[in-house]
Amino acid sequence: MTTKNEVINLIKQKIADSEVYVENLKGNDHLQVTVISPKFNGLSLVKQHQLVYSALKEQLASEAIHALALKTETTN
Repeated sequence: MTTKNEVINLIKQKIADSEVYVENLKGNDHLQVTVISPKFNGLSLVKQHQLVYSALKEQLASEAIHALALKTETTN
């Protein structure tokens, strides 16, 4: 099981200047995550998502996070 704060901290470690919002969809292993960062500027949606997935790779591999609905946004 991974807490909201753990998810936020892991993403912020990888993408330091990000705003991260986490919502439990079902239990603590089905999450909706929104990440907003200037680091995403100029990156494709796939590359943006890959950055976030890389921050959560251990939690996804161990199924501490079973399902992840991910939304990324750039800043101006």
